[in-house]
Amino acid sequence: MATTIRYGTTSSPCNTAAGERAQLDKETKEKKNCDPDKLQLCPFDKNHLIRASRFPYHLIKCRKNHPKLASELKTCPFNARHLVHKHELTHHTETCEDRISVDTEDGGSTNGHSQWQVPVSTWVNQDTSEDWDKEADDHAIPFVWGENTALNPTPEPNFRPPNTLPWSGM
Repeated sequence: MATTIRYGTTSSPCNTAAGERAQLDKETKEKKNCDPDKLQLCPFDKNHLIRASRFPYHLIKCRKNHPKLASELKTCPFNARHLVHKHELTHHTETCEDRISVDTEDGGSTNGHSQWQVPVSTWVNQDTSEDWDKEADDHAIPFVWGENTALNPTPEPNFRPPNTLPWSGM
């Protein structure tokens, strides 16, 4: 961590480092402790402590090794690393730390309209001279599998094998 010292200010290097540490702690809390080396407890086997960076891979492995427990656990819709029992899922989704609110800033409108509605397209085709039905070839020969319906079929060339092989004269 680099320390910046400003000359002509009353802050000492110790105060600056403390301020940087406080800023770093604040950023860490905002990122919800995304330290890749942080140890996490496996929900399938309480003896497993796994680094956060390897945790998703470990969950897949342990799910295969513990199929009975895997059928009892459900995945949180906000964070796939959260596995909870079926009967605790509703409580967990209400209190999950990774839950995001999709409410509008004004607390939601009461008339049922919100900013999340898809806008109606107002695009209009400017070129009205194009008519695909008119351009369709109604007199085309229909396709039939296995039949050659080409207008001028070319006869297949009549090939015959050579009388001698090129390497036999050597």
